[in-house]
Amino acid sequence: MVKSRLVMAIGATLFVASCASTSPQGTTTADTQRSTPTIQANSLASAQGTAELTMEQIMADPDWMGRFPEQAFWSMDGEDILFYQKREGSDIRDLMMLENGAGEPQKVAVENLHQYVADEKVHAVDGSFLAYTFEGNVFVRFNDGTVRQLTRDDARQHNLQPMANGQLSYQQGNNFFIIDVNSGLSRQVAALAFQEKPKANEEPKDYLAREEQQLIQYVQKERKASEERFAQRSELQNRNSTLAPEPFYLPKDKELVSASLSPKGDFMLIAITEPQSWRDEGDIMPNYISEDGRVKSENVRRRVADAKPVEHQLVLLNLSDGSQSTLTYNTLPGWNEDVLAEVKRENHEARGETYKSEEKPRPITLMADWGWENGAIQWNEEGTEVAVMLEAWDNKDRWLATVDTAGKKLVSQDRLHDDAWINYTHNEFGWLDSDELWFMSEADGYSHLYVKPLDGSTRQLTDGSYVVEDADLSSNGDYLYFQANIEHPGIYEVYRVKTDGSGEPEALTDLHGMTAFELSPEDDELLLTHSTPLMPPELYHKSVNASGTAERLTHTVSEKFLSIDWTAPELVGVDSSHVDEPIYTRIYKPEGFDENRAEEYPAVVFIHGAGYLQNAHMGWSGYFREFMFHSLLNKHGYVVADLDYRGSKGYGRDWRTAIYRQMGTPEVEDLVDVASYLESDLNVDGDKLGTYGGSYGGFLTFMALFNEPGLFEAGSALRPVTDWAHYNTGYTSNILNLPQDDAIAYRRSSPIYFAEGLEDALLINSPMIDDNVFFQDSVRLVQRLIELKKEDWETAIYPVEPHGFRQPESWLNEYRRIFKLFEENLK
Repeated sequence: MVKSRLVMAIGATLFVASCASTSPQGTTTADTQRSTPTIQANSLASAQGTAELTMEQIMADPDWMGRFPEQAFWSMDGEDILFYQKREGSDIRDLMMLENGAGEPQKVAVENLHQYVADEKVHAVDGSFLAYTFEGNVFVRFNDGTVRQLTRDDARQHNLQPMANGQLSYQQGNNFFIIDVNSGLSRQVAALAFQEKPKANEEPKDYLAREEQQLIQYVQKERKASEERFAQRSELQNRNSTLAPEPFYLPKDKELVSASLSPKGDFMLIAITEPQSWRDEGDIMPNYISEDGRVKSENVRRRVADAKPVEHQLVLLNLSDGSQSTLTYNTLPGWNEDVLAEVKRENHEARGETYKSEEKPRPITLMADWGWENGAIQWNEEGTEVAVMLEAWDNKDRWLATVDTAGKKLVSQDRLHDDAWINYTHNEFGWLDSDELWFMSEADGYSHLYVKPLDGSTRQLTDGSYVVEDADLSSNGDYLYFQANIEHPGIYEVYRVKTDGSGEPEALTDLHGMTAFELSPEDDELLLTHSTPLMPPELYHKSVNASGTAERLTHTVSEKFLSIDWTAPELVGVDSSHVDEPIYTRIYKPEGFDENRAEEYPAVVFIHGAGYLQNAHMGWSGYFREFMFHSLLNKHGYVVADLDYRGSKGYGRDWRTAIYRQMGTPEVEDLVDVASYLESDLNVDGDKLGTYGGSYGGFLTFMALFNEPGLFEAGSALRPVTDWAHYNTGYTSNILNLPQDDAIAYRRSSPIYFAEGLEDALLINSPMIDDNVFFQDSVRLVQRLIELKKEDWETAIYPVEPHGFRQPESWLNEYRRIFKLFEENLK
């Protein structure tokens, strides 16, 4: 076994790691396989003063921990560093600045916010200015530091596009303008009107109208005058260049989804769709605590069981001649495949029916990615080519295509198909140069970077059993910068790779935790947000080319937080009995833990939410209250485990899609393996195991208690999903398809169908104004448990809380109940 010992001091945190890279046969395979070691984060050094670790302290307003930097970014000239910071005792965030990237943070005055904050920003093609919007107005910052405001109104401009001739375009409503950034003169170049094209006169609609127009001379005279006025106006519109161009008239039953103007100003590519409400009339939620003392009905989203197909139609608008061309999807490979044929056949057979597969057009939309900034339609700088990222509404395909403007058709550049579902993230793309695209894809099973010449073959820039995230192209196009977990699944560092494919990824940081980055405008500095399991996020910076360590910039963690002796979790790869990859798990051990003591330990297994989320890593957890609660459990003698079950983020496509059509099955298998590990390796009493989790973690708590009775003596499900047919479309249809297509998957994956299996103690904690997982989920399951005559379960409700609790008193009440559940059942 090849081992290396990594030691790094980060502020008050000392990080120690023991890393191994071996194959199952013991041979080193550093290039193809990551190690699965146990990683230990040592305890914090004591700070001045002391604080007592109590439930009241843990669940108090988080301000006591410190107000950590959020959403850090570079100033527009790259000289200063800015970030948002929560105002003490308030939900308001203030913009703070580190002038010249050093010193003490200073609050940016409200009157100066427009000099630093950009809702969106673009660089001129020749680099002579930076254009941006602030509060819906357009500003330009020239290279000499001069800032000019180009619009000042309440119309709200957006969708900035640098033009090839040095000008700038923007969108205002459904109108599009080009503005000269030096003179400030703007001109409307396009308008979209969702209505029928105006006519001089309406055609007679029925018998009476036809007769009236033939019999009555006055009517004939008025119609003739209308035709003359219309002709005169049309001639003025067509021949006088000082007027705004005639609108593009589009179907009145459609609405605009997205639009992008070519930098040449000759074409515009738009996506339109039929309007669809996000909810139905019956989608309401009662709010029992209101200012007027009455019940208020809150509107909530539609359920996946009521989902309606969405299709976007691409239209190419020619601004030179006013013509418009609808682009069909029949040039995309697989555009009409019946990708759900086997699923539908299985469900039909279950109903005693026969399914006949047939090819027909699939609803296709613009790709909606949670991670990118530039949108699904992107032109190259010259405006000669446009690329669009599309996805099938059935979630099985993603296409990167360009538009042949002469042939008025889509040209497929890349198709990514997944029999399970296309990931909703890792879809960034852009232009490398005028005829070459870069993009991210899970084609080989992990999110990696690719380059595709329009007339050539795709080449892969990164390769291996790790995940690439948050790619950013350097201004000269030579490098792609990214975050990845190359060294270990739970350690994210910053890297860059040459876009010409001539080299391997180059590590730019070595901080051994969770490290996100912002590249400076000059591509020479990295602004880093770094954290470890015991140290919340702080800001660092370093030169891109320097080999030295990063310099810490902020110290926002409170002395009170630093004074507490938090448990340092170990990150362990637990062997799986179902797949070759380990189940990465944070292990929290009590002080003085003795694996050989006669009395076995009680243990609690925490199940993170979201499903697709990584929590067993070497950075600060978004579940910070749970992290602190686990230290408290340690002090009461519990061992705690926090696992990244199958379906979690950070481990590649196969780990992510293992739950396809069977949510709650692979994850519970992983829970069983982790429970076995606790018993066999950590001296845990198998009859003194408990579990808890919220949202997806609440769902899995149910599935574990209902389908593996006796695995846990007690479990608490917080804000839990009980029936996936009631959850939202975007998330659920990815994993389980639609209920009308795949009822088998919903019945297989919804706890309410397995409630008869409950034998152990259960606590259900449910917020009542939860517009994510509806309170109705818990209500329906409670009724089911009543009808099944189940015992040893109880429900706690929280009348004023949404999905994520806001009141410290609610947090305290909830976790007191959870702690009591474990104390009464595990000891």
